[in-house]
Amino acid sequence: MYHTIMVPVDLAHLELLEPSLATVADLARHYDAEVCYVGVTATTPGSVARTPEEYRQKLETFAQERAKVHGQPVRTHLVTSPDPIADLDDLLIEAVDDVDADLVVMPTHPPKHLDVLIPSHGGKVATHTDVSVFLVRPAKQQ
Repeated sequence: MYHTIMVPVDLAHLELLEPSLATVADLARHYDAEVCYVGVTATTPGSVARTPEEYRQKLETFAQERAKVHGQPVRTHLVTSPDPIADLDDLLIEAVDDVDADLVVMPTHPPKHLDVLIPSHGGKVATHTDVSVFLVRPAKQQ
């Protein structure tokens, strides 16, 4: 059913991605799908890497480590932007076509009142693409 699963990743906040990464691993194994990890970085030095090329190398290392977890083929797709925060939604929407994804798996937060003014990234990707989008919320605190 799914051949390419796109997973947006923020290398600066990997701990927040764990629930969605576990979901991706299960789905990739189940559907025998390739996983494409998409990273968006600035064209200027940042907290993760000083250059886009250094970010690309770190993204590739991350993807290869994840492949050891789920055993499925992986690839990476790097997108650079002068202002990744402002451009993120549009860049992710473009990446869906660029990587030929048929499923996007990404983390999201529980609904908040501010979502009316500032919609979630996942919500915008879901409403502006024609592929399935699986939004993974963090586990509830017990």
